[in-house]
Amino acid sequence: MGNKEFLIICKKKLVDYVNQNRDKTDNLPILTVDDIFTVWYCKTLQNKKALMSTSIPDGMYYEFTYNGDKSELYFDAYKKWENQCIEL
Repeated sequence: MGNKEFLIICKKKLVDYVNQNRDKTDNLPILTVDDIFTVWYCKTLQNKKALMSTSIPDGMYYEFTYNGDKSELYFDAYKKWENQCIEL
């Protein structure tokens, strides 16, 4: 799987996930792949990882990991609870 193909698959999977699991009472429009953005992407040997988010201001971010040895795609959804500046 190439880099572009990986990112396209991740965006499509994320659109499906968000549209199926979002709170319907928020009355948000249906998301499309244009509402998804890649925050960070890395390829190491046969493996790939992408951190993504959406245009919804809900503090969520999503992680996709592709295991090239097993041809498996893993998905994690995270909620940002807090952001602090800690002076050293």
